[in-house]
Amino acid sequence: MANTKSAKKRLRQNPKRRLVNQVVKTRIKTETKKALAGQENSAVSIIDRAFAKGVIHRNTAARKKSRLAKRLAAPAAE
Repeated sequence: MANTKSAKKRLRQNPKRRLVNQVVKTRIKTETKKALAGQENSAVSIIDRAFAKGVIHRNTAARKKSRLAKRLAAPAAE
């Protein structure tokens, strides 16, 4: 069990933060799938917001956006 005041606070905060992060990451996946299905393309802004909130790393956001752009451009090239 946590001894310090700050460690006790972390124990209270972690489950809440985990849920928030989980919601954001799930939203990224959902919006990416929608973009690939051709319904809408708000996935890039969702990814940018997740990075701004600190949910995902800068390079992870860049990688996800790059792969999404690559997959969206692929059918047009054929």
